[in-house]
Amino acid sequence: MLSAPFVAGGLRTLRRPEAAAEAVGPALRAVGKRVPVLAGDPLRLGRITGAMQATAGLLFATGRAPRMAALTLAATLVPTSLSTHAFWTVEDPQERARQRALFLTDLSALGGLLLAAADTHGKPSLAYRSRHALDHRHPVKAVRRPVEAAASSTAHHAKALAATLAR
Repeated sequence: MLSAPFVAGGLRTLRRPEAAAEAVGPALRAVGKRVPVLAGDPLRLGRITGAMQATAGLLFATGRAPRMAALTLAATLVPTSLSTHAFWTVEDPQERARQRALFLTDLSALGGLLLAAADTHGKPSLAYRSRHALDHRHPVKAVRRPVEAAASSTAHHAKALAATLAR
């Protein structure tokens, strides 16, 4: 359900990138003045963004690389939302309220995508698995050490108690 708007929007942008280019054009020109590398063709950028959103949305929906797909969708959502729903630049109060609502909707989708990107579906993270690799490779050794230590301590206490009672 979270990926459906991205798939539909990405495919729509791929078919008709002119609307996306028109919305992104002013922001792209402003960024291009400061960072010349990012000054590019708005139509091409629209097609690339549409392809990324459609592909990542399909990957996310089918459960293929869901964490990477969610991060990709989040990365494309931020600049898209900032350029298409810039409510702070709108003068008309009704249009401003509409753009603010759309911006907040995108913000909530961003939160969902970030949660999905962090979700491991109950599996430990790579960092956790690497920290505990020795314990998982040698489960007998991992259990033997604490058991031997406990047994040694118990034996020591038993000998001390027996010595105390024998006196």
